[in-house]
Amino acid sequence: MSFGEAVKLLGQRWKPILKMPSEQKHSIANGIFDIIKNHGPITVSNTWIRAKEAGMKDLTSKTQMKVVLRWMREKQKLRLVCNHVGAHKQFQYTIPATEVTVPSKRKPT
Repeated sequence: MSFGEAVKLLGQRWKPILKMPSEQKHSIANGIFDIIKNHGPITVSNTWIRAKEAGMKDLTSKTQMKVVLRWMREKQKLRLVCNHVGAHKQFQYTIPATEVTVPSKRKPT
């Protein structure tokens, strides 16, 4: 490995990997999805508070929740929006709007 390749590898962003059984991953994702669906656009810290209140047994830490949130974004289950509150930015998770297909009134030929 050359010096340039080593620098390139070190410069890449570290991406956490979900190292858990898929049943656990999906149960956490379903719980988080329900929280976001019920409470609208919500920040990470408020999601963590709601998850602790809901008593999600599989969720062990806020870091684990953030990794699951990132995984859900990659799977396009969630969307991250930025709201400007004065001079500050507030990032919130929301459910993406689903496209409603309108059937055409043309008759098939």
